[in-house]
Amino acid sequence: MADEKQAKALVETLERELTTRYSDINTFQGYYRGEQRLKFASEEWSKFHAARYKDFSDNWVQVVADSPVERLTVTGIKPYEADKADAESMRVWQMNGLDADSQLGFLGAVTAARSFALVWADPDDEDTPLVTFEDATSCIVAYEPGSRRRRRAALRRWQDGDRYMAVLYLPDEVWKFERPVEREQKNEDMATVDRQLDDGWSPREMQREPNPQPNPLGVVPVVELVNRPLLVDDPISDVRGVVPMQDAVNLLWAQLFTASDYASFPQRVVLGAEPPKLPILNQAGDIIGEKPMDLEKLAADRVAFFSGENVSIAEWTAANLQAYTDVIEVAVGHIAAQTRTPQHYLVGKMANLSADALLAAETGLVKRVEEKQLWYGQALREVFALVALVQDDEDKAKALRSGHMLWADAESRSQAQLADALLKLKTIGFPFEFLALRYGLTPAEVVDLMAMIEREHELDPLGAATRMLSQQPPADEPDTEPAEPEEAAA
Repeated sequence: MADEKQAKALVETLERELTTRYSDINTFQGYYRGEQRLKFASEEWSKFHAARYKDFSDNWVQVVADSPVERLTVTGIKPYEADKADAESMRVWQMNGLDADSQLGFLGAVTAARSFALVWADPDDEDTPLVTFEDATSCIVAYEPGSRRRRRAALRRWQDGDRYMAVLYLPDEVWKFERPVEREQKNEDMATVDRQLDDGWSPREMQREPNPQPNPLGVVPVVELVNRPLLVDDPISDVRGVVPMQDAVNLLWAQLFTASDYASFPQRVVLGAEPPKLPILNQAGDIIGEKPMDLEKLAADRVAFFSGENVSIAEWTAANLQAYTDVIEVAVGHIAAQTRTPQHYLVGKMANLSADALLAAETGLVKRVEEKQLWYGQALREVFALVALVQDDEDKAKALRSGHMLWADAESRSQAQLADALLKLKTIGFPFEFLALRYGLTPAEVVDLMAMIEREHELDPLGAATRMLSQQPPADEPDTEPAEPEEAAA
């Protein structure tokens, strides 16, 4: 157990590490929302045009992040050595609304490189633990030295009004702290801003519960979902490599729009003539002077008269805007190749592709989804184990930790393809329940389906008996080969 000084020091250490992650996380999440500042533009170009495109973005980051998440659907978990998926685990999953919130957790991991799941008891419902997904800007987990799975501590921090709240989770106890929000104070020169902190973290005063309070689970109840983890470095966001190419695409579009505005029509220039002037008339209609013609009006009217002996007109053709679109298409192709996102997700062009060709085009995305099922599945097994611990069932928690996550099929198939594949599996002996799961039904739906089939059999006993007979193997045929001479003589 930690004393107050040790707990406070651990909170400060974890908060500093959490703060170092803010910059990248906020950048990636901003790019996902389309908040993308124009970059790679020269100072001269930015001076005249950057403000015009400050709110513009051709957002490919969102497509890249959404493409695997839309295929990540949890359908259940099967404990070790169990024949069926665990219904109670999925009841808790559904009661916490995780069929929808899990998508937010997966999206957070894809964009920010990590997200978190928190499991704790619900004081209003002893049978149903609380499970929530948390953002990477509010949570951090510390691991035991030399381990990527044994959690030593976890911190969850959020802002409530003018104060920061923090909860420190340890294997044996839980501490709750608070401190004032940093206040801004301008320096004497008014050029910079200092952030001053009146006080550090202090234990929160709790009225109905002790602080710290014991952790009955015996483990840290916060689990980290990592995206593309590495052995010796932080996990990698799926959009990290997309951001620079996204900046390039945005600039190309801005330059294309500017060229379209200024140089998309044939341009003409008058040589050898003075700028045209307009006469100035008095009330009587007499010419009393002249003034230069408004060049902006001249450009808008596209009509002017020039006189003189050496006047000539030159012309140049409109700008070739296709050069920009060709480069943008190449850039989008790079995004597709680097992120294993199918081209038809990005380009938006569909050709008459066969089913096999379309399946091959999505192979990279399917493999990307299966990788996430592997890594996220490890974390989700631990989440379900924590649910069992909250329900005071240690044996079930062990079985769930070594169990198997059930996911919806990551591949996109037509109904005809799927039916043909299932029929072939049936002919070689795969059971009906397995085929129903492969079809895409959840374990709960399979149970309902099997009950429906059983009721049909009860209503049609003759048909059920016929089906049973048709499924029995044929009886062994008698040996009709002639006996050997010695056996015949005997």
